[in-house]
Amino acid sequence: MTRIVLPTAYLAPVEYYAWILACGNAMIEVCDHYTKQSYRNRCTIATQAGRQHLTIPVTGTGGEKCPVRDIRISGHGNWRHLHWTALESAYNHTPFFEYYRDDFLPFYREDMCVSLADFNLGLLRLTCGLLGIEASITPTDTYVADYGTGTLDLREKIHPKRDWRTLDPAFQPREYYQVFSARHGFLPNMSIADLLFNMGPEALLVLRDSLRLP
Repeated sequence: MTRIVLPTAYLAPVEYYAWILACGNAMIEVCDHYTKQSYRNRCTIATQAGRQHLTIPVTGTGGEKCPVRDIRISGHGNWRHLHWTALESAYNHTPFFEYYRDDFLPFYREDMCVSLADFNLGLLRLTCGLLGIEASITPTDTYVADYGTGTLDLREKIHPKRDWRTLDPAFQPREYYQVFSARHGFLPNMSIADLLFNMGPEALLVLRDSLRLP
């Protein structure tokens, strides 16, 4: 399978991890320009009230031309406590939250790194390990506009403002148990945290079955 290049992302959606599993060789773009309202600092979880967006506050944006690797996490608004409380509230009654909670908890303490790219990369590697995904994951060291053949470029396709149903026809998310499905029905392409806390080790099978590749 070809290698892929993906945007850095905070607890990225299921689609993101399905591609990493399928390809096994992922470059994480950290040299592009930072843009707002993307998965770079935002994830979507399934709660009792439906979808909820969690956004990490950042500083040092310097406008639209600041490289992602230079973006710093802000301590404004006690966001770590708020995000952890939201995750606990949403997933405390899922089958696997208690099993994985201590792995994630250090990322929501004040002494964690302040680089957004490093923070995301740490969460990505942790989550891949918990999922059992064996993949090469490396951040980019320079920006390349066009990688040409041999590299699948998903940097602009996996985005909360764009419809994965039309941009990524290969991704057809397999339904899985969600703790609030009786209230909302199945909510596809949530944060990987939703899949992991609900399904545990079986999450890997869901990821495998969510891509329809030739």
